[in-house]
Amino acid sequence: MELGEGLKKILLVGIGTAAVTAEKSKEILDELVRKGELTVEQGKVLNQELKHNIKSTVKTAADSVKENAARKNEQEELKATISKLTPEQLAAVKAQIESMQAEAAREKEEAAETAEEPVEEAAPEAAEPEVEADGNEEAAAD
Repeated sequence: MELGEGLKKILLVGIGTAAVTAEKSKEILDELVRKGELTVEQGKVLNQELKHNIKSTVKTAADSVKENAARKNEQEELKATISKLTPEQLAAVKAQIESMQAEAAREKEEAAETAEEPVEEAAPEAAEPEVEADGNEEAAAD
């Protein structure tokens, strides 16, 4: 079975589950309304909330399936492109990847060193003279 078919089946199972859940929730709400435990308006509001939640869940699942399928296609395209490279081209790509990894490691080390360096505190300013009530000045460093 292909990955695309598997994802499609998973999506359909999710949609089916959402539909069954919506039907069952409507039945439960109708039963509660009949028993008088909920008013008709409260039941309608709860049913709308459940439908909204189910729709958003299905949309999120569908988006996730699409993203996974796209990512898988990109990986397959990359593998196909790599398999077409000559040994010299492949060696050049490997060297470029190693260079990029080394650069990333250097940047990480520099960032770590910068984070470890203590921040120098500003030098304390010269003590300013204080003025007493009679107008005489005294040094603050008494």
